Amino acid sequence: MPQTKYNLHLKGYVGGYDFDRDYVDYVLAKNEGKPVHVLIDSLGGSLATALSIASAFKRHGDVTVHFVGMNASAATIASLGARHISIDASAMYLVHKCSAEFFEWGNLNADQLATVRDNCEAAIRDLNKLDNNVAAMYSAKCSKPEADLLDLMRVGGWLTAKEAKAWGFVDEITDLGETKPVLTDAVASAMAAAGMPIPNIPTAYSRNETLIERFIAAIASLFKSAKEAEHEQITAGNPQANSTPTEENQASHNENNHPSSPTLKPSATMLQSLSLLGEVLNIEGFAVGEDGVKLTAEQALAVERAIADRDKRNTELAEQVQALKANPAEKSQVVVDAPQQTAKSPFDVFADKVNNAKKLFNQVP
Repeated sequence: MPQTKYNLHLKGYVGGYDFDRDYVDYVLAKNEGKPVHVLIDSLGGSLATALSIASAFKRHGDVTVHFVGMNASAATIASLGARHISIDASAMYLVHKCSAEFFEWGNLNADQLATVRDNCEAAIRDLNKLDNNVAAMYSAKCSKPEADLLDLMRVGGWLTAKEAKAWGFVDEITDLGETKPVLTDAVASAMAAAGMPIPNIPTAYSRNETLIERFIAAIASLFKSAKEAEHEQITAGNPQANSTPTEENQASHNENNHPSSPTLKPSATMLQSLSLLGEVLNIEGFAVGEDGVKLTAEQALAVERAIADRDKRNTELAEQVQALKANPAEKSQVVVDAPQQTAKSPFDVFADKVNNAKKLFNQVP
């Protein structure tokens, strides 16, 4: 069973100040010969730190880990040295293949490009070794073949608590009525930048964001995803997908998009948008079948009403803008010299993105 008090709280970026291996060693040394309970809530980070912590847990011999929130990659590896692992019923679990930072910028000649190619091939060999090593660790915990674990790491999809237990990553599922994990825009952006899939869990919204603004954002995301999915399917099945559609194809398209039964091919992004639409429109759920996601007539009417309200609001805003233009404010006589901004180099932009991603990881509760 999970504890109400823990000897260690490991959160944020693995390898950061709040998920540090030196502090783990310090706490374990203070509790030598005693049970140590560890709470983990992290999206991952440094593999080197995770391997060191897993080894420290194993050497201590009596460490119990409990997962809450969203846990991925290095955070899951760090737990593998524990004697017992539990997970909250609402928590999420993710394993994936190892990755390494890569950046190459500049004008390169053939010899330089060949060097980059050789470096990439060497990096691939190293990453494959790391993947095999991690798969062996997962396999020892799950009592499943390493090949199966490598396949799961290659897919890299989020697992629910039940799925994590079915695989054998955790020994126990608990439910203390804890708040379910919430996905903020900052965390979602960090996950997307790191190539991690976005889980289908509740999303946090700004208090200043109106209901209609939430709806419009969701409906735009939904139909954008549908359009992209349709384009991918057409491109994959027809090399001349970009050509002008024939009358027969256009008729078939119109028939498949009849207002009484619109159908959308579901994707991970679309399903997340549908979840939000159901909340905004006060709809219990959408019918999802093998043929896709279908809206009922009432749901379609609700969508039309919301869009009509949005259009009315846009019209009112346009009228206000025209009124302001008709009665402009007095011209200012004060001249302000705006400081000139120097454009950042591509490397500086890349470095800023890396630093921002690390900060975002450390903001995960």
